[in-house]
Amino acid sequence: MRISLCNEVVRELDFAAQCALASGLGYDGLELAPFTLGSEPHRLAAACRAELRRIAEDQRLRITGLHWLLVTPDGLSITSRDAATRARTVDVMRRLIELCAELGGTILVHGSPKQRAIDPGDSKDVAFARAAECFAAVAGDAEQAGVIYCIEPLAPAETGLINTVAEAASIVEQVGSPALRTMIDTCAAAQSEAEPIPELVERWLPTGLIAHIHLNDPNRRAPGQGTLRFGAILSALQRQNYAGICSVEPFVYEPDGPTSAARTIGYLRGLLETVEQG
Repeated sequence: MRISLCNEVVRELDFAAQCALASGLGYDGLELAPFTLGSEPHRLAAACRAELRRIAEDQRLRITGLHWLLVTPDGLSITSRDAATRARTVDVMRRLIELCAELGGTILVHGSPKQRAIDPGDSKDVAFARAAECFAAVAGDAEQAGVIYCIEPLAPAETGLINTVAEAASIVEQVGSPALRTMIDTCAAAQSEAEPIPELVERWLPTGLIAHIHLNDPNRRAPGQGTLRFGAILSALQRQNYAGICSVEPFVYEPDGPTSAARTIGYLRGLLETVEQG
């Protein structure tokens, strides 16, 4: 398995410095949050896309994918009762799929909790159906681009919609596209799922529906900075022969972003060495 760093952790650095830091610390790649690229990242010029990819490759680093997709531009929603808003959102999703592929990425992670809020007066079922329609609308685009679009289950404190792997998997199975999958975010899973995360991994990875992993502690800090023990999680992934990407995605950076990134990769590489020897 490969370890990627979510780039908003070090977003105070310019992109070249982000890549140099991540590569120097021993990460395999960067997973980009589009909002770090500007207010309209889906409209990024072709020359800018090529330059970002070149900068990463010069550091022997891959841009592994995109996450936190709909922060910018403002006003996006996959659950709005306004059809025009949903159509605009689907257009942005399609353009981000193109962006991911052109950057050399293979995975898009659709979390974006505020952009899937349930409108006042709407039922959860209605919001769920609208979200499913939006995911179905972009599945073909992901297939054509050769990328995987992942529905991210999030904790109830973040959103009232799609909180478990099972809920996300139900949309994946309904759509039936090999390019639409789901994933496990360890912070969210620790709050939303009834079973421990290693058991969640053992149950869902064999289904083929899981395509990505986010590593973070329930306290919103990086792995190794809270109570969640990641050795058992990495062991479960190893037993299931997971060969995908594990991206480090804390939300609180202690004492700061670069130091958090450095501490985390050391912790995870040490655990992986133990797991691989065991």
